[in-house]
Amino acid sequence: MVKQPKPAIATTDPIRVGTVGGPSTTPKPGGTPLAIEQIRRLGLDHLEIAWVQSVRVSDESCAEIKAASAQQAVTLSVHAPYFINLNSLTADLMRKSDERLLAAARKGYLAGAHDIVFHPGSYHNQPPEHVYERAKEKLLEITEILRSEKVKVILRPETMGKSAMFGTLEETVQLSKDVPGILPAIDFAHLHARSGKHNTYNEFSKMLKVVEKGLGRKGLETIHIHLSGIEYGPKGERHHIPLNEADMNYRALLQALVDADVMGSIAVEAPEPFHVADALTIQATYRRLLALKRGETQQEEPEE
Repeated sequence: MVKQPKPAIATTDPIRVGTVGGPSTTPKPGGTPLAIEQIRRLGLDHLEIAWVQSVRVSDESCAEIKAASAQQAVTLSVHAPYFINLNSLTADLMRKSDERLLAAARKGYLAGAHDIVFHPGSYHNQPPEHVYERAKEKLLEITEILRSEKVKVILRPETMGKSAMFGTLEETVQLSKDVPGILPAIDFAHLHARSGKHNTYNEFSKMLKVVEKGLGRKGLETIHIHLSGIEYGPKGERHHIPLNEADMNYRALLQALVDADVMGSIAVEAPEPFHVADALTIQATYRRLLALKRGETQQEEPEE
């Protein structure tokens, strides 16, 4: 009889840190179960599965992913395909957009992921109020389909990094108030890139207050965050860059999260091969700030 390995011990950290997409150090030929194992070897606790081009995975593969997640005590989210737009301009484009989001939710649920992150779309030069109503009606329709199928996931519209894109913090919080089964995916680097602001402790704390005011403590205790460095210009995000090349004040953000007793997950979107190093940096910094708040001190090294 083959002896089964013991399940990994789940972290006690209030916020679980990991990467978007499998670590670049995952053994080849790879695959999501191996990426989950590598996340655990690295000491990280979360993986966001990057189905960003399409959702092409069998039910059997989803079962293997779910089993690996349970075995390694690694929580999962899914990044749905980029080509989703709740404000698509034609019926055909809207139908395809719906199919992509529904596929990510259905397969993500089978794989053991609870959070399905997606880009909500573009304003297309339309009034933000009009786009909001259209997005709300579309999400009411999609969440009703998922409930009827007993697909128990949270759809998370992401805050976006370009001013032409639908997805301010206020818009995603309001959607979460108006549509059951919706919560925001808060990309603080996107919000900083969108305006060039939102990069100080006080600003981060105010944004967390917006979440708490709109969604209560639940909004802060089930948070899902994207974090990375981003190069940006007058129109917002250009592309992701490593933390050490960016002006993203991640330490102040982590301090605000610790002070507000936030719980949930942080998925790091730095470009390869930096996303592992940046995720470990964020995790170590978060743990240090958490220990300081708790009054814990690190044991000093003995003198030679």
